[in-house]
Amino acid sequence: MVQFRDFIDGPWRAVPVLGITQITAWGAIFYTPVLIVPLIAAERGWSISFAMGGFSLGLLTAGIAARYIGGSIDRFGGQVTMTCGSLGGALGLVLITHAANPVTYCLVWMLLGLSMAASLYDAAFASLGRIFGMAARRPITALTLAGGFASTVSWPVTHLLIESIGWRGCYLVYAAVLALVNAPLHALLLPRERVNAEELETDPVQRPTKVLPAKGLTFVLVASAFASYAFVPSGLSAHLLAIFQRNGIDAGTAVFIGALFGPAQVLARLIEFSFGRNVHPLWVARFAFGALLVAFLLLALTGMSPIVAAVFALMFGGANGLVTIARGAVPLTLFGASGYGRLMGRLAAPFLIVQSAAPLVMAFVVERASDAAALALAAAFATIAFLCAISIRRPA
Repeated sequence: MVQFRDFIDGPWRAVPVLGITQITAWGAIFYTPVLIVPLIAAERGWSISFAMGGFSLGLLTAGIAARYIGGSIDRFGGQVTMTCGSLGGALGLVLITHAANPVTYCLVWMLLGLSMAASLYDAAFASLGRIFGMAARRPITALTLAGGFASTVSWPVTHLLIESIGWRGCYLVYAAVLALVNAPLHALLLPRERVNAEELETDPVQRPTKVLPAKGLTFVLVASAFASYAFVPSGLSAHLLAIFQRNGIDAGTAVFIGALFGPAQVLARLIEFSFGRNVHPLWVARFAFGALLVAFLLLALTGMSPIVAAVFALMFGGANGLVTIARGAVPLTLFGASGYGRLMGRLAAPFLIVQSAAPLVMAFVVERASDAAALALAAAFATIAFLCAISIRRPA
């Protein structure tokens, strides 16, 4: 049983520490481009496609670097690697306010990509895996509960900062937060020691009698499932509200529907944390992918009414909330805690590469074909993820 003092002096201190830094890191780097990049493009005379391409380049860089960053967490711990990620992110946000040259702009986004690889969920999951070992599933779920509020907090705060001090001032404020809040929290408060799993309350499903080697068909299926899924939230986050509006839903209603996504994913994570401890995380992933397919099917069969769109947003948000947990828990349960940071980095690489390409691919399909074709493409990637998940076989 986890005691309150464990959140102060024990290993569970990592959860509130990473909860705070995940909200601020996601909010400062990942969620700001949708509001700030159009302003950068307009001021510097660039196309929005090029300006947003810098963000995609950052995600691509994060994917390439992920396995090495995961390995550094295995070796040195999150208190070192995530501190460097926070300081690198702060430097990148300062530099982007001065990056008027296109080449410099792209180089800064590559630096921010390295920061994302060392600051966001994959690095946080790797840190928890190093601390808790095979008992890391519940800390991972608890962390995602906090991280689910990142967009809810970031977008209103970013909007207010832009209105009051401009986009440059907004990025400088976020740089200060990363340097003065996140970096000290990572450096000083993340537990340094590895915890013996026998000292913690664990569940039978988290203590498999046998784990698989992180290679071969099973590894390929796990990597393919999550990489295929990555296309869906990345592509839809950039285009879904516009698709709703082009299909007859007014702008205010579309924004309200989009706002349902965050609470839905937090609610799904809360349910999993409360009742899913004895459910194998592979079944959590299968359920989430299946629910997403049902949501796409509902949208295709009933049309784009506000009610159906709202149901789709709720199901999509709930599925995404569960998949985020499964991304950390499935590899841990199937492949074990040894070398977990490097393992998460290897799995993050294809995930981030697909994530970086999805908005551009969706935009191409929308322009050359139709909104329906773009949604069908996203549904196809969700189908691949589901088929890969149901093909995975657990250790005996």
